Amino acid sequence: MGEKMATRVTFVSCVKTKSATPELAEYLYISPWFRMAREWARRNSERWFILSAEYGIIEPSKLIAPYERTLNASSVEDRYNWSQRVIEQIVEWDLRGQWAYVLAGESYRRFLIETLGQRFDRVRVPMEGLMMGQQLSWMKNELGG
Repeated sequence: MGEKMATRVTFVSCVKTKSATPELAEYLYISPWFRMAREWARRNSERWFILSAEYGIIEPSKLIAPYERTLNASSVEDRYNWSQRVIEQIVEWDLRGQWAYVLAGESYRRFLIETLGQRFDRVRVPMEGLMMGQQLSWMKNELGG
């Protein structure tokens, strides 16, 4: 990508609730969880990306169409294959830095953590182990609301 290395990069998983029409990726996902995760990523990192079950890693400014694919219902093999595609993108885009934050469930992050650990000094999954309601509360608190 030819851009300077970001110190902090956040990866946010896609969500089921989407706009009905093509949108910039950062606005396609319309759930309260995603909106708060997007705001957290904007405040806490220089760059952020969306982990999309359909497209792999996508930049927030990319125009994309709605889709129905999710990794949560996928087989372990399908999730592994998806993660290999994402790892290729991470390497191709030369994503690295001091901190990688991952706002994503186990299905999305499981096979990515090792690669992120090789490319970033520290990898943090701030909401690891929290149920959905707890995640919403954590983000609301982090965002000062």
